[in-house]
Amino acid sequence: MKAAVKANVRSNGRLVIGSRGSKLALVQAGWVRDRLRAAHADLEVTIEKISTKGDKLLDAPLAKIGDKGLFTKELETALLDGRIDLAVHSAKDMPTDLPRGLTIGALTEREDVRDAFVGSASSLAAIPHGAKLGSSSLRRRSQVLALRPDLHLVDIRGNVQTRLRKIDEEGMVGTVLAAAGLRRLGQPELIAFVFGFDEMLPAVGQGALAVETRVEDPRVETLVALLNHESTALAVRAERALMHALEGGCQVPIGALGELKGERLRLRGFVGSLDGRRSVRAELAGPAAYPGRLGAALAERLWERGADAILAEVRGLSTPSATRPT
Repeated sequence: MKAAVKANVRSNGRLVIGSRGSKLALVQAGWVRDRLRAAHADLEVTIEKISTKGDKLLDAPLAKIGDKGLFTKELETALLDGRIDLAVHSAKDMPTDLPRGLTIGALTEREDVRDAFVGSASSLAAIPHGAKLGSSSLRRRSQVLALRPDLHLVDIRGNVQTRLRKIDEEGMVGTVLAAAGLRRLGQPELIAFVFGFDEMLPAVGQGALAVETRVEDPRVETLVALLNHESTALAVRAERALMHALEGGCQVPIGALGELKGERLRLRGFVGSLDGRRSVRAELAGPAAYPGRLGAALAERLWERGADAILAEVRGLSTPSATRPT
């Protein structure tokens, strides 16, 4: 990844948004485009579709192909090269370490942050014993198996339509998806039930969109500032600080949820084993003005409760201490 940022040579009246080409990604980018157009009537805003590694490698489980920038790297390259002015991501897909020269210019107001079951059951308890359930998320796998160790988790990837087809083809009872994505696609009727936070903590940043921009681009910084939702931004920053301290990523079974209550920020965290047999949960609250400190402090509490051993097992390391930051 290039560190130097090329100058933006487009006129002040034009803005190019980079987006993945999936239906959901384009809906999300379109949401950003429409709000920018509404706020700036003379601004020409277009969307450029960019395919990422994660979009191309659909046959392999995400955990086996790595997660550092799996759905963001190609967009970030285009941003650094000046081909696009900003990139729109699902916040949960963004690594906690960004390339030099890039920043998150805005975090949008969250949609429904919960995980949703799509399939033929009205509750987790109603799923038949030993049924097959589709999910590509290690975080969801861990939390589902902690509650229902009898279920068989099958890795499935692709867009919503592809996953629904695979459910039928492979005889699965259903799958677990982000409720936010289904609602943004205009398909809330697919949600059979949602998981409570005591059952399943969401992914870091789930439900929010991250608008990534260049550090030295004040024009774009000013334009996207209106998209930032402060309470969401504080919560997601705390979650990302937790993830960073745990040295995690979107393909490690870590869940988190920040919630703003007045001037206080409550942060919950989860780390679990792949088979669901071991997990640690903890929560902390602190001043909302210091989300990074809160995330780091909660990570320390999770370490103390055994998260290091669990994450070492997940990563296939020989000693728990090998994963803990010094």
